[in-house]
Amino acid sequence: MPDSKLTSQEIESLITDLKDSRQRTLALINDLDSQQLIGPMLDTVNPLLWEIGHTAYFYEYWILRGLHGADSFLENADALYDSITIAHNDRWDLPLLSLDETKHYMQQVLDAVIQVLLSSRVTVQDVYLSRYGGFHEDMHTEAFTYTRRTLNYPSPSLPDCYFNAEQVNAVPLEGDVNIKGGEYLLGAAEDIEFCFDNEKWLHPVQVKAFAISRTATSYQQYADFVDNDGYNNKQFWDDEGWQWLQSNNISAPNGWEKDDNGNWLIKQFDQWITLRPNAAVIHINWYEAKAWCRWAGRRLPSEAEWELAASGSPDNINEKRTFPWGNEAPTTKLANLDGYAMDTIDVNALAEGDSAFGCRQMIGNTWEWVEDTFNPYPGFVADMYEDYSQPLFGQTRVLRGGAWTTRARMIRNTWRTYYGPDRNDVFAGFRSCAL
Repeated sequence: MPDSKLTSQEIESLITDLKDSRQRTLALINDLDSQQLIGPMLDTVNPLLWEIGHTAYFYEYWILRGLHGADSFLENADALYDSITIAHNDRWDLPLLSLDETKHYMQQVLDAVIQVLLSSRVTVQDVYLSRYGGFHEDMHTEAFTYTRRTLNYPSPSLPDCYFNAEQVNAVPLEGDVNIKGGEYLLGAAEDIEFCFDNEKWLHPVQVKAFAISRTATSYQQYADFVDNDGYNNKQFWDDEGWQWLQSNNISAPNGWEKDDNGNWLIKQFDQWITLRPNAAVIHINWYEAKAWCRWAGRRLPSEAEWELAASGSPDNINEKRTFPWGNEAPTTKLANLDGYAMDTIDVNALAEGDSAFGCRQMIGNTWEWVEDTFNPYPGFVADMYEDYSQPLFGQTRVLRGGAWTTRARMIRNTWRTYYGPDRNDVFAGFRSCAL
């Protein structure tokens, strides 16, 4: 983390972000009744009433208690909200607070963290952990959003939801860009203001010349595979993927069904909408992405190839841009983020957000699966939250770039997220490379 303290203006900006994270959390649960806030026990979701309390507990545990020795606002906070010690299936049986009590606890914690940030005793570590806690909450709001879709809850009503429809009209962008490769520096540089432990640190890798799609895979491109009997043809699937298909009796992607006229409908929260052919396909797992690639005579990019295409330039593959378009913060002209569009948009849209190589929407719209298993970079050392990355090394797959739900303030080219290869409920799609 940086050695110097932030200015008062930067502190105020951080506080604004923390308040915005909380506003988004509440917007995603305020319209739900008490039964919906608990929901059914599933491996892929948490009870929302538990999960919103957990986001506040994270700040309290690491900042108020960990750094300042404060007492918890709840006598049983650890027994309620410690995600490390409370087994997933036990979270439905906890003596949870009521929604009003939970909100009161959340506000108490947020107010106390803000007081720390505004006090004369604020430290660099306070700032670092507050930003960490804010990003932790942002990641959970993405989970709250996919939980609503998984449980067939209505589309959330977000107070800041907007998107200019003119921006999604786009001329088709086809084909690949050719990238010469070379020795590439993968990962985050040590002078970055903030990053997670799994991004550390910059290290050289050899990347051979490759060709990567200018756009993410669209619904129509994926529907062609489905309609070509792709889910019934074993030759397109690896053994684990085929076993996943057979064990779960899957014949189409998550949330796809045909209407009476044989047209594909796609589930959007609790509604069914007509397939939008040029929008980025989403809710596709790693097995499905790999199967499409085999069918199409393509492959998934490696993690290094993806990051190089996003951050480098033809003149300097190690340019290490923060975002594909440069170092300017994301806007709605550059990327589909922050939930503003409430869905993926045309893969050909937002030309201003292209990488230097001409790859479009490498940030936002849909998380993109890459080939790699999620593993540490050389010399990995866990951050203070030791269970952020380590437990998932070697058993999950890497995704890059963020989705339409991802908060713009936290995404960048070096960001790595990770899910099991079977997760077809999250906001994930892919782009492909030539063989």
